Amino acid sequence: MRVIVTRPAAQAAEWVTALRAHGIDAVALPLIGIDAVADPAPVIAAWQALPRCRVAMFVSANAAQQFFAHRPQAAAWPASLQAASPGPGTTRALIALGVPPAAIVEPPADAVQFDSEALWQRLSAQDWRGADVIVVRGDGGREWLADRFAEAGARVTPVASYRRTAPRLEPGEQAVLRAALEAPRASLWFFSSSEAIAHLAAAVPAPYDWGPARALATHPRIAARARELGMGQVIESRPALDDVIACIQSIRP
Repeated sequence: MRVIVTRPAAQAAEWVTALRAHGIDAVALPLIGIDAVADPAPVIAAWQALPRCRVAMFVSANAAQQFFAHRPQAAAWPASLQAASPGPGTTRALIALGVPPAAIVEPPADAVQFDSEALWQRLSAQDWRGADVIVVRGDGGREWLADRFAEAGARVTPVASYRRTAPRLEPGEQAVLRAALEAPRASLWFFSSSEAIAHLAAAVPAPYDWGPARALATHPRIAARARELGMGQVIESRPALDDVIACIQSIRP
């Protein structure tokens, strides 16, 4: 059984390496493209505003990496600024970019999900009245956490640090897709985004019977989207690497 990792290219490569290290046949098929924003001025302005902010929340590793790609020369992470992360992948990216680990707020390691809801449980105890908050995300990203900050009295500035696009599949990736479609029972689709499923559906000419296909989803919303597509077997897993590995190993070929 081949596991098809559908994350954006950089994260897909990391997951493929980790899964192969545990004896799992894995291959990358990035179904979300990550592009730079057309105008970096708002990102640069957000960097200049960081010293007066209480927290900068990053929705993903890509959001963090693209935000730091536009860091002004000599700009440093303010000592009092919190960095909010929805999960381990984003946290690792922030630390690699130079954010002090002590500044990072994230869901507990045993959280059922690593998402905005779990992160808000850690943040909601603070008094946000009058605080300046920056939410770094992709263009058109989910507004749920920004809404929670605003309801708590914070002044929220959303900043798009990157653009999500439909995938531009290389010939090798197109071959991976064809093989998965021709032998659906030999593959397991690994989804960590509903958008990846939408891009997959758009890339496959109709009609196609998704009934024999199998998927592993790291969130109930993602699992629901896979079922809507028509995939016959959809398994849910916590998004942590150990949980994903255990889930994959429990699936019969």
